[in-house]
Amino acid sequence: MCEIYANTDPQLYEAHSKSVRLRGFVTSVRLEQRFWALLEEIADSEGMSTSQFMAKLYDEVVEKRGEVGNFASLLRVVCATYLERKYSAGLIAV
Repeated sequence: MCEIYANTDPQLYEAHSKSVRLRGFVTSVRLEQRFWALLEEIADSEGMSTSQFMAKLYDEVVEKRGEVGNFASLLRVVCATYLERKYSAGLIAV
Protein backbone atom coordinates (compact mmCIF):
# COMPACT_ATOMS: atom_id res chain seq x y z
CA MET A 1 0.00 0.00 0.00
CA CYS A 2 2.80 2.46 0.75
CA GLU A 3 3.96 2.08 -2.86
CA ILE A 4 0.77 3.83 -3.98
CA TYR A 5 1.76 6.88 -2.01
CA ALA A 6 5.53 6.59 -2.39
CA ASN A 7 5.18 6.50 -6.18
CA THR A 8 2.95 9.57 -6.35
CA ASP A 9 4.16 12.14 -8.85
CA PRO A 10 5.86 14.89 -6.79
CA GLN A 11 4.27 17.54 -9.00
CA LEU A 12 0.87 16.59 -7.57
CA TYR A 13 1.85 17.53 -4.02
CA GLU A 14 3.93 20.55 -4.93
CA ALA A 15 2.22 23.62 -3.48
CA HIS A 16 1.30 26.59 -5.66
CA SER A 17 -0.18 29.95 -4.72
CA LYS A 18 -2.92 31.52 -6.79
CA SER A 19 -4.63 34.88 -6.44
CA VAL A 20 -8.39 34.98 -6.05
CA ARG A 21 -10.83 37.84 -5.49
CA LEU A 22 -13.02 37.26 -2.42
CA ARG A 23 -15.57 39.91 -1.46
CA GLY A 24 -13.78 42.51 -3.53
CA PHE A 25 -10.32 41.84 -2.12
CA VAL A 26 -7.53 39.95 -3.84
CA THR A 27 -5.94 37.29 -1.66
CA SER A 28 -3.54 34.43 -2.21
CA VAL A 29 -4.41 30.77 -1.61
CA ARG A 30 -1.68 28.14 -1.41
CA LEU A 31 -2.64 24.53 -2.18
CA GLU A 32 -1.02 21.43 -3.56
CA GLN A 33 -1.40 21.00 -7.32
CA ARG A 34 -3.71 17.99 -6.90
CA PHE A 35 -6.19 20.14 -4.98
CA TRP A 36 -6.08 22.85 -7.67
CA ALA A 37 -6.91 20.18 -10.26
CA LEU A 38 -9.82 18.91 -8.17
CA LEU A 39 -11.15 22.43 -7.61
CA GLU A 40 -11.08 23.00 -11.36
CA GLU A 41 -13.02 19.75 -11.87
CA ILE A 42 -15.59 20.76 -9.23
CA ALA A 43 -15.95 24.24 -10.70
CA ASP A 44 -16.38 22.80 -14.22
CA SER A 45 -19.12 20.50 -12.93
CA GLU A 46 -20.88 23.58 -11.51
CA GLY A 47 -20.47 25.53 -14.77
CA MET A 48 -18.05 28.04 -13.25
CA SER A 49 -14.43 29.02 -13.39
CA THR A 50 -12.29 27.98 -10.42
CA SER A 51 -12.16 31.59 -9.21
CA GLN A 52 -15.93 31.95 -9.46
CA PHE A 53 -16.46 28.70 -7.57
CA MET A 54 -14.06 29.71 -4.79
CA ALA A 55 -15.68 33.14 -4.44
CA LYS A 56 -19.17 31.62 -4.31
CA LEU A 57 -18.07 29.04 -1.73
CA TYR A 58 -16.45 31.75 0.38
CA ASP A 59 -19.60 33.92 0.23
CA GLU A 60 -21.84 30.98 1.18
CA VAL A 61 -19.69 30.09 4.19
CA VAL A 62 -19.60 33.73 5.36
CA GLU A 63 -23.40 33.90 5.06
CA LYS A 64 -23.85 30.70 7.10
CA ARG A 65 -21.06 31.05 9.66
CA GLY A 66 -20.02 34.69 9.61
CA GLU A 67 -16.37 34.00 8.79
CA VAL A 68 -14.00 31.56 7.16
CA GLY A 69 -11.23 30.61 9.57
CA ASN A 70 -8.84 28.81 7.24
CA PHE A 71 -9.95 28.96 3.62
CA ALA A 72 -7.20 26.67 2.31
CA SER A 73 -8.26 23.97 4.78
CA LEU A 74 -11.89 24.43 3.78
CA LEU A 75 -10.93 23.95 0.13
CA ARG A 76 -9.08 20.72 0.92
CA VAL A 77 -12.10 19.39 2.83
CA VAL A 78 -14.39 20.38 -0.06
CA CYS A 79 -12.17 18.35 -2.40
CA ALA A 80 -12.25 15.33 -0.07
CA THR A 81 -16.04 15.60 0.25
CA TYR A 82 -16.38 15.80 -3.53
CA LEU A 83 -14.30 12.63 -3.97
CA GLU A 84 -16.26 10.82 -1.22
CA ARG A 85 -19.53 11.65 -2.97
CA LYS A 86 -18.20 10.49 -6.34
CA TYR A 87 -16.99 7.25 -4.75
CA SER A 88 -20.33 6.68 -2.99
CA ALA A 89 -22.15 7.24 -6.28
CA GLY A 90 -19.92 4.66 -7.97
CA LEU A 91 -18.36 7.26 -10.26
CA ILE A 92 -14.82 6.41 -9.14
CA ALA A 93 -13.23 3.18 -7.98
CA VAL A 94 -10.37 2.63 -5.62
